[in-house]
This record gives sequence, C-alpha cells and structure tokens, in this order.
Amino acid sequence: MEIIFIGMAVFALIGLFLIFYFIGIYNSLVRKRNEYQNSFKQIDVQLKRRYDLIPNLVETAKKFMSHERETLEAVIMARNQAAGAMKALGGNAGNIEGMKNSMQMEGMLSQTLGKLFAVSESYPEIKSDSTMSDLMEELKSTENKISFARQHYNDSVTDYNNTREVFPSNIIAGMFNFIAATLWEITNNVEREAVKVEF
Repeated sequence: MEIIFIGMAVFALIGLFLIFYFIGIYNSLVRKRNEYQNSFKQIDVQLKRRYDLIPNLVETAKKFMSHERETLEAVIMARNQAAGAMKALGGNAGNIEGMKNSMQMEGMLSQTLGKLFAVSESYPEIKSDSTMSDLMEELKSTENKISFARQHYNDSVTDYNNTREVFPSNIIAGMFNFIAATLWEITNNVEREAVKVEF
C-alpha cells in the first residue's frame, strides 16, 4: 500500500513538473511574440516620422526643382502608398500579406527617394539652402533609426520563430496557434543601398 502511495506521489510530481514546464514554454512564446510585436511598433514610429518629413522635403525642393514635377509627384505618391499600407496593416506584424505589401511599398518609396536625390544633384542651389539641409539631416537620422529598428525587429522575429519551431515548444505553439512571424526583408536593390541623403 505504501509503495502504491509513493508511486502515485511520484506520478503526481512528474505531472506537476510537466504542467509547469509547458506553462513556462507557453509564457516564453507569449513574451517573444510581444517582443517582436513591440519591435514592429518601433519601425512604425520611425516610418511615420519619415512620412511626415517627406512632404516638407518635397515642398522645399519644389522651389528649386520646378522642372522636376513628375519626380516630386512620384515621391509624394510613393509616400502616400507606403503610409496607406502601414495604416492598413494596423500594427499587426502577424498579417503576412499586409507585411509583404508594406515592405513592397517601402521599397518603392526608397526607390523614388533615391531618384529625387539623384535628380537634385543637378541643382547646386539646393546645397546652400538651410531648410533643405536641415530636412536632409533629419531624413538621414530617421533612415538610420529605421535601419536599426528593422534590425531589432528581425532579431526578435528570428528568436520568436526559432522558439516556436523547436521541440517541444512547437507542440505548444501549434496547440495555441502561435503563427510564424515575418521578417522585414528588403524588396528591391535600391533599398539594399543606403538612401543617399547628402548634398
């Protein structure tokens, strides 16, 4: 009788250990998911800052680049599409299609900004304008912050995805619908090169 009681106690302890072990795995997945989602919100903050700078930049550039209306309009259109894609995403980094669309729009925006900066090289008076210089410095700083935020986001996503894919975490992830997170990938070659914002 005593052996049966000891066996039941050991079985109960093993059961409790397994319950707490799986609770720990679940909590780890939740923390890592929250971390990558927070990291994504940091990208969103920096992108909004960039979206706010671009109209001022284009408006200032119009003074000097009146013959480049098509380029200036393309920048504003790309900015609006990128901002719209981020707004539609609504901060939900788990929306894979929305993430892909947002990455594509950001790539297009980077491409049109690159064209603007290339064309602006033909206008030496832009270099001497203090407002334009200030805006360019702000944009350069923002681009650096975006790059840092994307790197942090991708690191957080990789950590989360690794945790949800390894055994036995993959069992808990599957049971509680922890879906894979999407890395922020560069969608075109222009974005692979740093956006040149110096005159």
